[in-house]
Amino acid sequence: MNHIFNSSPAAKEERLCPNVQHLSALSVIHCKSSPRHSVALEREYDEAEAIATVHEALKQGINYIDTAPWYGQGHSEELLGKALKEIPRNAYYIATKVARYETDPRKMFDFSRDKTLASVDYSLKLLGLDYVDIIQVHDIEFAPSLDIVVNETLPALQSVVAAGKARFIGVTGYPVSVLKEATERSNIKVDTVLSYTRDTLIDDTLNKFLPFFQSKGLGIINAAGVAMGLLTNAGPPEWHPAPDSLKKLCAAAGQYCKERGVELGRLAQHYTMAQPGIATNLVGMNSREVLHSNLDILNNGLSDVEKQVLQEINTQFFDKIRPSHWENVEINALKEKLKTLVNRQQGITHISTCKAFKEDMGLSAATHNYHLQIEGQVRQEMHTTF
Repeated sequence: MNHIFNSSPAAKEERLCPNVQHLSALSVIHCKSSPRHSVALEREYDEAEAIATVHEALKQGINYIDTAPWYGQGHSEELLGKALKEIPRNAYYIATKVARYETDPRKMFDFSRDKTLASVDYSLKLLGLDYVDIIQVHDIEFAPSLDIVVNETLPALQSVVAAGKARFIGVTGYPVSVLKEATERSNIKVDTVLSYTRDTLIDDTLNKFLPFFQSKGLGIINAAGVAMGLLTNAGPPEWHPAPDSLKKLCAAAGQYCKERGVELGRLAQHYTMAQPGIATNLVGMNSREVLHSNLDILNNGLSDVEKQVLQEINTQFFDKIRPSHWENVEINALKEKLKTLVNRQQGITHISTCKAFKEDMGLSAATHNYHLQIEGQVRQEMHTTF
């Protein structure tokens, strides 16, 4: 299989030039000299088709793969390990993450040093790799304080890089202001920032921060150009955190597109890919059909009809509401879940420090300490004394 991939070390490094140390051209696609396209795999997929999609993406010049322990709770990394088994390591870049793990809200986040180091080793095992190109702190806005990210998680990742298990360090999150603050405060060199749904038809927040990130020499990764399904004719999944008013407006735009024989998702993806200043755009793809559709947008652009409809929906729907977002919605939802868990433990004195409670919840010491901080915030909001 090796003959189908460009495995020349010089060719790979050329994609990072002229500023390798700052990843200024990270994940460039060499399809008709068009940059900025990547693949992300999550949980809902047919394994054989997903592996075939990875192989086809690499053949077509997509050279950056993004994953995380959170995506399918390890299944994404495991599948990629199978997909990349026979692929030359210098034919692609790959990034994974730390700090976000389980669906159980009690075990979802852990920014501690010990968990971070263990997570990197486990990710490398699942991926079947000796190193990743970028190791990122996942969704840093969920940390009880940025202090733990700056003083514990990022220094842990620095030791990962020093050990040769990663080449560069990144931070990811939804609020772009938090990414900015983290890079400003960190004494550890951060090489990349990843935000999602913040450079789309409905939200141009990322653009306001580009000058700062560029001044720091950061590689800027943009994900979720269709706003996690919001900007598609079919609409978002039920769990989508956007407010109902925004969902209704996007649904109306989707219906407008459908009546004209146009897919809103194609327009949204094209709009995002055309934005300047981005090193790479992450696009979730779990089939070759979706892959080829995205490559068609990248290589051939939009039809005249699609261009006209894009202009019309911008004028009629999106120009007047941009930027629209749902910052703090998911954080508050997590806190509500933790409040519910706290309330269920009525009758247990000093719930957070009770050894029996900790063992019953199955928490490691590091994870338990993290939730002590989260529960402290919850208590303060509830005005409750434990």
